[in-house]
Amino acid sequence: MNHKDNQRNLPDWLLKDENYIPQSDKDQFIGKSILSILRILSKIKSQSEYKTDKFHVNAALKVAFTFLLVVLLSLSTSYTFIFVVDVYLLVVLSFMDGKEMVKILSVSLAMAFFTFIILFPYILLGNTYTSMIITLKVLSTLIAVNILSHSTRWNTITGALRRFYVPNIFILVLDITIKYISMLGDFSLNMLYSLKLRSVGKNNSKYGSIAGIAGTMFMKSKEMAEEMYAAMECRGFTGEYTVRSKWKLTIADFMYMLLTIGMIAAFILWGRI
Repeated sequence: MNHKDNQRNLPDWLLKDENYIPQSDKDQFIGKSILSILRILSKIKSQSEYKTDKFHVNAALKVAFTFLLVVLLSLSTSYTFIFVVDVYLLVVLSFMDGKEMVKILSVSLAMAFFTFIILFPYILLGNTYTSMIITLKVLSTLIAVNILSHSTRWNTITGALRRFYVPNIFILVLDITIKYISMLGDFSLNMLYSLKLRSVGKNNSKYGSIAGIAGTMFMKSKEMAEEMYAAMECRGFTGEYTVRSKWKLTIADFMYMLLTIGMIAAFILWGRI
């Protein structure tokens, strides 16, 4: 039997060329999902990379002053007091990094503009003063909260909350949520990378793939929750947070306290004018 006879006995599919050209397909959804997860993880990790809190002020004083500032802004009905607060916030922003300034201002201005759009029909009815002062309050409040978030570590914030006798269950949920967002974000990011690498040609079941990722994420989060509960039970964790560090007031703390007194005085003088 010669070579030609062998070729005749072979199936037709073995004699065809294997020049497979996959059909082009769009994977914008996967790419956008990867970018959005990377943005969230970068924000969390960049915030947790601070070796020391900025401005060298005790975290409890920062949390207390920010809460007081938000309350005073909510109670104020005067442009003068809001402008005084805005000047203070801009001075604090000038001591921060350029990237952090851009992030804080971009988020705050976007939300303030969104508030203005919602209140725009109210302005057309003649209630300009109330609408503008609400917009400025939203802007000042967001800047103050974002400054606290970008200048203070998460663990010191939870410690400060415990100093003010915030319930342990609230601190536990806040602390675990922040950590698990980062861990599950890394896990989902690896799964999206795997899906993108294994997607050859046109995928007609994109929603099925995403549903599979969501189901796997749910099972993984359930498994991690059970493992965390077992680990906390083995270590004797009873759900109570204790702050062991001693509180030593520094010159920066005293200056911050004077600033707090100054804001209260400014509210008494101009908060209702």
